[in-house]
This record gives sequence, C-alpha cells and structure tokens, in this order.
Amino acid sequence: MLAERPLILPSRHFVYPRDAEEVEHGALEVLVQPDSTSVEKSPDAQAFLATCALGFRDPAVQTGLWSCPKPEELCAVSGGYAYLIDTTAPENFTMIPYRPVLAVRALPDHGLLLFVGHHSILAWGAEGKAWESAKLSDEGVTISSVEGVVLRGLGWEMTSDKEAPFAVDLKNGIRLN
Repeated sequence: MLAERPLILPSRHFVYPRDAEEVEHGALEVLVQPDSTSVEKSPDAQAFLATCALGFRDPAVQTGLWSCPKPEELCAVSGGYAYLIDTTAPENFTMIPYRPVLAVRALPDHGLLLFVGHHSILAWGAEGKAWESAKLSDEGVTISSVEGVVLRGLGWEMTSDKEAPFAVDLKNGIRLN
C-alpha cells in the first residue's frame, strides 16, 4: 500500500471500479508486484498500480489488503469497498456487492475469505463466490468464533432490541440456528 499516488505513474495502471468518478480522493493505491510463481504461470504478469476507489471515510469500515484463497488474487478494501483483483490479469476483477464491507476474515484452513456486511456474510473461495448467508441481523453482524466447520456470531434483532447468537455452516453458509 502506498501513502500516496506516485508522481510518475507506472506503465500499467488500473482503476477499480472502471467507471469510478473522482477516484483519486482518498483512493487506496497499491503497487502490485506479481511473485515469480505467478510470472511462471503467466509470462505477461508484470508490476502494476491498482487505484481502488474509496467507499466511505469512516473508521467503522475496513481498509487494507488480504491474500485470497486463489494465490494469484489479491483483496484490496478501500473504505468498505472490496475488490478482488487477478494479479496476473489485472483487468479482471470482482467488486464484492456489500456497501460497505464492515469486516474481512481470512479462514485459510477452510479456503475462505469472509466479507461481513450489515445483515449477512459472503464467503469467497478459490473458485469465486462460495456462498452467502441468509439474513443474520437487522443491523450489524459480529463474528465471535470458528469451531471446526461452524462459524458463531451475534446479530442485532430489531424486534427484541438485543443481540442474538447465530451459527453458520462454513461448508455452505446455511444458518444452523
């Protein structure tokens, strides 16, 4: 992650999403250097600058970089907007539909990267979207623990005005209680 955009842009520069307006204001700038394994798989893999549009200026939302279950992908989150970028072909990317992503949780033992939204969780695996949970909360999902293949957490219920526990099967995203 770069503190600011370089004065001289590299020859390869990609903006995410492609149609972003005023992307420079607070955007996450990432200089990506594909590793030797990626270059072996795809000789065209070269360094590039990724400019990821900022979602929200709020400390409650995520900003950062995560590795993905698929080794050649990179997850960049900028103010709650999450981008999954193919580092060997950076014109190929996926933007996670949650606006904003409130938390990101890597579960390498399960081959998943979890994106937590206000109401549910989306799981990303090596082949793409693995599953999306049903509604777990009226406003605010918190992951408490992972026990084997069960994810446990809390979600606020409007009718009771309390946080209620939930459990989700990590294999398929189905709510267990």
